[in-house]
Amino acid sequence: MRRTRVGRVDLVGGGPGPADLMTVRAYRLLMAADVVVADRLGPFAELRNELPSHVEVIDVGKRPGHHPVPQHEIDALLVERALAGHRVVRLKGGDPFVLGRGGEEVLACEAAGVPVSVTPGVSSAISVPQAAGIPVTHRGVASAVHIINGHGDLTPSALASLSDPTVTTVVLMGVASLPRLAASAASHGMSGDIPVAIVENGHTERQRTIRSTLATAARDAAAAQVVNPSVIVIGEVARAGLLLPTRAMIAESAT
Repeated sequence: MRRTRVGRVDLVGGGPGPADLMTVRAYRLLMAADVVVADRLGPFAELRNELPSHVEVIDVGKRPGHHPVPQHEIDALLVERALAGHRVVRLKGGDPFVLGRGGEEVLACEAAGVPVSVTPGVSSAISVPQAAGIPVTHRGVASAVHIINGHGDLTPSALASLSDPTVTTVVLMGVASLPRLAASAASHGMSGDIPVAIVENGHTERQRTIRSTLATAARDAAAAQVVNPSVIVIGEVARAGLLLPTRAMIAESAT
């Protein structure tokens, strides 16, 4: 394994999945790594065989209900390998700073005196809806986007975005919590007619789109047996036929 006088950590956004949607910089950093600490989502499975044989690979991927390596242990791994003189790439799906805990890892490295840099990636919050023909903003329809973590409760800002027809709400990691989120929205007076689109396995051959409304989304998702990874889009841009209707219908036909 190559050693440098001073190790470092690069947090690298791998994008929504396909390797050719990574940035050139992200790919170069990955191929130059001594150690790769990889998430479950992203392009790593496609690129793993391209890595030099000396590279140490550490899988810290999380799955629904199964987090084998807690975040504090991931932070410690990055610091430990970098202080040993290695060039460490922390490869994440999407973008490191969009619900990816990248900020926590930067703080851990800085606290330990480890040089750290961040390479952005294409966020699934934007690219997965796009793959289904859904623009998160569209002139005359939506002029803002609000991204929320499906694991949390609906905050005042999330409720405000749901009640504003010019704002698109994108929910990441929200399949299991969709019934709770929909019920909470209804209890705060949100219209049940707000369009909802659930895009499952975006940018893969298994991609499909479930079209629904806020009132029926939880039921429809359960009936279709929707699983993660999925991105939930709430707002007028999720209405069927807004953009690229042929492409949208092709995606929906898989249901």
